[in-house]
Amino acid sequence: MTPYIPQIDISPLYSSDPADWQTVATQIDTACQNSGFFYITGHNISPERIAQLRQLSETFFALPHEEKLKIDITATPYHRGYGSFGTEQLDPERPGDFKETFDMGRNLPEDHPDVLAEKPLHGPNRYPNIDGFKELMETHYWDMIELGKTILRGLAIALKIDPDFFADKFTAPISVLRFIHYPEIELKPDAEQIGAGAHTDYGCITILHQDQVGGLQVKNRDGEWLDATPVEGSFVINIGDMMARWSNDRYTSTPHRVINPSGKERYSMPFFVEPNFDTQISALEGCYSDENPIRYPEISAGEYLLSRFAATYEYREKFE
Repeated sequence: MTPYIPQIDISPLYSSDPADWQTVATQIDTACQNSGFFYITGHNISPERIAQLRQLSETFFALPHEEKLKIDITATPYHRGYGSFGTEQLDPERPGDFKETFDMGRNLPEDHPDVLAEKPLHGPNRYPNIDGFKELMETHYWDMIELGKTILRGLAIALKIDPDFFADKFTAPISVLRFIHYPEIELKPDAEQIGAGAHTDYGCITILHQDQVGGLQVKNRDGEWLDATPVEGSFVINIGDMMARWSNDRYTSTPHRVINPSGKERYSMPFFVEPNFDTQISALEGCYSDENPIRYPEISAGEYLLSRFAATYEYREKFE
């Protein structure tokens, strides 16, 4: 019996022979239809890179709170920097999430045409004063873009469209690389507050590195919460709402949450794979018919993301 969250070796997607890609695409298609979640192995992000990033994350979150607030995410319209506890409220039925975050995106100078034009979500990153932080994060950001495009090639083949359909949608992406720190459960001030409330992700796919502590849970079709147990050397992949719209719900985004394990800190690094701001998200060819009509109106990736941010981050109101 195939596990609810299967493990897929994506190394054949790096082959120069397209014939090697189909088996992986078939596995991805099955996983996306059944659960919307799968683990990947055989990727090209080294364990050494992950260890370096983990050290950076621990160093950053160990800074004094007032030092982290120097790059407060609520003080900038670009959605960059440090998010303190409760800044994000993923489940509207619960208090703000019991976690702290660092977000970065494609780094643009203040004089870039899109910044001067005040294009939403386009701007400079905000970095802490930690040696090597900016350089490693920006290198990893673009490496993760490439990994995302590799996985999306598998998805495109699964959807029976041009394998390179998604490639040119990521020339100026609004993807976000995030560090998350979940403190020990004993520090939690509100009994109703959990690490990350139940939610679906907003973008195309999410590529998550989680540590070995555990705590990620996925909601199955029967409404049960299942543990996404950490698998050494893997990333967890899940479908986001944009991909659900693109695939006309052939692939649906799956609710998930994080429950802080008692007495342990948890660190994770999600990469939210989002296309260029102006990319139009509409049902793909082959994903609709007279019997299965288009379910969602066309919308740009940027406008969709902004609409979801508005419901999640109270601070965004002042930048509307």
